[in-house]
Amino acid sequence: MEDSGTQLIKLGKEDAQTFVKLILLFNEVFETGKTTVPAESYLKALLQKPGFIVLVVKHKNEIAGGLTAFELPMYDAERSEIFIYDVGIKKEFQRQGFGKKLIEELKNYCKESGIKEFFVPAHEEDEHALDFYKSCGGKGEKVVHFNFLMD
Repeated sequence: MEDSGTQLIKLGKEDAQTFVKLILLFNEVFETGKTTVPAESYLKALLQKPGFIVLVVKHKNEIAGGLTAFELPMYDAERSEIFIYDVGIKKEFQRQGFGKKLIEELKNYCKESGIKEFFVPAHEEDEHALDFYKSCGGKGEKVVHFNFLMD
């Protein structure tokens, strides 16, 4: 997809440097405080996994944001679902439709792949994220997410 200087790109194993830039953008947007990224060899291996999806939106050759997701094969039927791990848009590009472009591109990917559903967690207090996902056609449901940390 390309219009008025905006490009949507699905990253592949040859795009590790672009992925590094996206990870650093995520760290900035999500205020993680992290300044390092995994080794390029790890990122290349991750990018070539068929169930791992990375979409990047560029505006005038600058990365404006991106999305990472995982395809989850189901055991109860011959189908998959998509779990969105991160969607992040650089502050100066927020509220300009770039996030919606990413979600629409993921919808297209799902249609082409025969995937009927994708989902994304959002913190209840993150009203911006909740409003965004609702505006993209998402239906919220209450769940409690449990984390198990291994030492």
